[in-house]
Amino acid sequence: MRILLIEDDLKLIKYIKKYLTAYDYEVFTVEDFDRILDTVDQIEPKLIILDINLPSFDGFYYLKRIRKSHTMPIIILSARSEEGEQIRGMELGADDYVTKPFSVGILLAKINAILRRTKHISDDENKIEDGKLILLEDSLKLQYENQTVELSKNEYKIIKLLLQNSGKLVSRDDLFDALTDYNKFVAENTLNVNISRIKNKLKELGLEHVITTKRGLGYVLHSTDY
Repeated sequence: MRILLIEDDLKLIKYIKKYLTAYDYEVFTVEDFDRILDTVDQIEPKLIILDINLPSFDGFYYLKRIRKSHTMPIIILSARSEEGEQIRGMELGADDYVTKPFSVGILLAKINAILRRTKHISDDENKIEDGKLILLEDSLKLQYENQTVELSKNEYKIIKLLLQNSGKLVSRDDLFDALTDYNKFVAENTLNVNISRIKNKLKELGLEHVITTKRGLGYVLHSTDY
């Protein structure tokens, strides 16, 4: 299982990498600190260990940036032990905060616990999948590889119907029916607005031209390997 270690202390890198590798983790490190975000995209780790005191920008900056497009667990590793710093890290999206000096055995235990919890949530959640595109029904999220976007209730209803009929034309009437609750009026333009928003969110995930408009008829979500 891939872990990305974002740390600039070479001695500590060697120590952590040797220990985690012995427990069958595949540990990657950052070679160019100006390309941390690119490295995250390339490695696609299951978990990130992130130091705060880094060259150029600090770890909080990267934590915030990573959380904009990725949902993998992140453990902060830092010499900053102040309560305020730990609270800041957790509020920005970290899953745990380990202060230096630390026991690598405890770090391993935290990694194992977080990954077990993440797997449990993933296994329990209802999903609709088409290739690498996954609709997480319980949390109203759309996921592609390690990236996730949140959906409104209307966006969820539309993309669910399109995914259930992947590769087929779904009529405007059927989509409009999916949006209409009993005794509740839904404006005609609602469908157009939500389709546009869904296309933009797919674009955020790196998926363009996935939904094709058949003028006057409806929409097709193209089934590919993505």
